[in-house]
Amino acid sequence: MAARILVVDDDENIRALLRLHLSSAGYEVELAEDAIVAGHRVLLQPPDLIVCDVAMPYMDGFEFVAALKADPTLPRIPVVFLSSLEDGEARARELGAVGYVTKPVRADRLLEVIARHLPGGTVPIG
Repeated sequence: MAARILVVDDDENIRALLRLHLSSAGYEVELAEDAIVAGHRVLLQPPDLIVCDVAMPYMDGFEFVAALKADPTLPRIPVVFLSSLEDGEARARELGAVGYVTKPVRADRLLEVIARHLPGGTVPIG
């Protein structure tokens, strides 16, 4: 059974691109356009990993992940942050993120980070 990844990003094009790359690598992918929708998806069925944008409306990615980590009823879900901010990695590490990938996202870099934390995916060579 393929690992499930929840992609949380307010940019529709980024979500579509990440779905393409992640599903091509063998993962099952769910999409959420903001932290509110993502929170509902996590409560219904926690994913195996979350790929989360930092800058989003309503609640930024850091706030979203902090809220997840504060809920003792949820399993610990590995999180990879995506951001155009170069200086957010320290905050991501404080929250226990397993990765911090800057935009524009290189698919090989993202897949490499994810593959370290999930079984069942493949990392393209070259």
